Amino acid sequence: MARRKRQADEPSEGLTPKKARNAVKVAKVIVPAAVPALAPLALRAAGAAREAYDHYQARRMGVPVEQLSEYTGRGGALLARIAGAASGLRELRSSPKSTEDDQRFAERGQGTLEQLAASVRAAERMPAARRKAAHRAVAAELEHIEGQLLHRLGI
Repeated sequence: MARRKRQADEPSEGLTPKKARNAVKVAKVIVPAAVPALAPLALRAAGAAREAYDHYQARRMGVPVEQLSEYTGRGGALLARIAGAASGLRELRSSPKSTEDDQRFAERGQGTLEQLAASVRAAERMPAARRKAAHRAVAAELEHIEGQLLHRLGI
């Protein structure tokens, strides 16, 4: 009998139907009052998280945050690299030190970069295996152009 008395005096550890009903009743009172107060905080937190993610993506691609929307999709990083290489070719072309050979390279390179950008955009609608193969081919050609460009710029 003493054993039963101790069990009755101790609170039960598990969730009982009565405790669940009480928790629901408390939540019905607290939640409606808390939502209007917490909604602006939640919106601010979501906005800050999105901004931090955008900055991360822009840093990873090497573009300003303002231009991030121009490089979307699975080939966005490649398009950003292509744009960077095109900018480098423009610098090479306008450099007072550039030779006639550098000018010809810049012209050929610009045409190649336009074709690579078109390939990346076309690959967006391809099945995954073909898209990845196309992206690998574009990346290899882009590495070649970037290497030559860096060499000609003296870097």
